[in-house]
Amino acid sequence: MNARFASSRIARLQTQSQRPAYGRSESNGLTPLAAALAALCVLFVSFLAAANQTALPRIGAAPAFALTTHDNTQLSLASLRGKVVAVTFLFTTCQDTCPVLTAKLVNVERKLSASGERDVTFVAISVMPKHDTPQVLRKYGKAHGVDFSRWSFLTGDAAQIHKLAQQYGVFVRAKKTEDEVDHGFLTSLIDRDGIIRVQYMGTRFEPDEMLADLRALARE
Repeated sequence: MNARFASSRIARLQTQSQRPAYGRSESNGLTPLAAALAALCVLFVSFLAAANQTALPRIGAAPAFALTTHDNTQLSLASLRGKVVAVTFLFTTCQDTCPVLTAKLVNVERKLSASGERDVTFVAISVMPKHDTPQVLRKYGKAHGVDFSRWSFLTGDAAQIHKLAQQYGVFVRAKKTEDEVDHGFLTSLIDRDGIIRVQYMGTRFEPDEMLADLRALARE
């Protein structure tokens, strides 16, 4: 995906100026019954417009992957079909943004667990897989207090992962040092059918907004 977005959350396809101006009324000499029916029609159309406005769009099919987990087993996106999945990219030696992103996602996951929502899972793919072995990823997850029944940290071939990251719209570039890499931050929410429905840029998003989106997808 090559789209770039101005806000931290990408969910709406219509702008305010593009929405039809439902609800306007003028006196056209209608009988009371006709006016009442017209008013009901306006309310019904407005209801449909509001429902459409709150539904998350279907951005496109999520790029497939099959990688190695923190438990040294294989996990594919296809095997998660039927669940709502949050996919992000990071690396464990990152000292600033990655820990912030991880903490925010863990906070969202804990709120889901507290409310009994079990059909949402989190996937973090390392963009520095040479360093981030399964053992290193498990240690990173433990340090951040993740629930491994709901989290998968993935590693694999660097070229494959960097290509995958680009397919998700994430910029990745290796640096001269072996323990650093430049990369963008984009967390994709994928529905039960494997369709990306919304993406969050960076780390400045509102966790409760992501929580609401995940719950909405779980209810579908």
